[in-house]
Amino acid sequence: MTAVAGLVHNGRVYLGADSAGVSGWHLLVRADEKVFTNGPYAMGFTDSFRMGQLLRYQLDPPKPAAGSDLHRFMATEFVDAVRECLKAGGFATRNNEQESGGTFLVGLRGRLFTVYGDYQVAENAADVAAIGCGRELCLGALHASDGWSSPRERLRTALAAAERFNAGVRGPFAYASTRAAR
Repeated sequence: MTAVAGLVHNGRVYLGADSAGVSGWHLLVRADEKVFTNGPYAMGFTDSFRMGQLLRYQLDPPKPAAGSDLHRFMATEFVDAVRECLKAGGFATRNNEQESGGTFLVGLRGRLFTVYGDYQVAENAADVAAIGCGRELCLGALHASDGWSSPRERLRTALAAAERFNAGVRGPFAYASTRAAR
């Protein structure tokens, strides 16, 4: 249970996340944040704090070549590095010969991607994305705040809406962003 939201603004990717760690009826407000930077990447995760720890501390993400097809890079080289990291860290699972990981957002070079549990890579044409149980509330608030000048205020508003109307979302909220795209 969580809410992680992201948006693209003036060539940068901004992410925000809540702090809830939920298991059944148990809620723990976590001090370890669900959004972070890893080199030029900004990332935010749901599903498992273990997956987030591996992405944050163990993943050595490859760097795309200048001028390369960024979506292709994300769907191949980046995902291959993530798969190896999650396998080495004991997180990736295999069921009926299908490998799976978890869901997370990735910002790079002014673009925002969602990596799903089956390792597919999606990019929303609207330049916003959200994951977790607060996803729809965040997306609605991001849509309603389109045109606001402050990306952080848009994210704070989206996360506050999710916290207000979803039992699995709790503050405090944390934020991360990429550098401006070149």
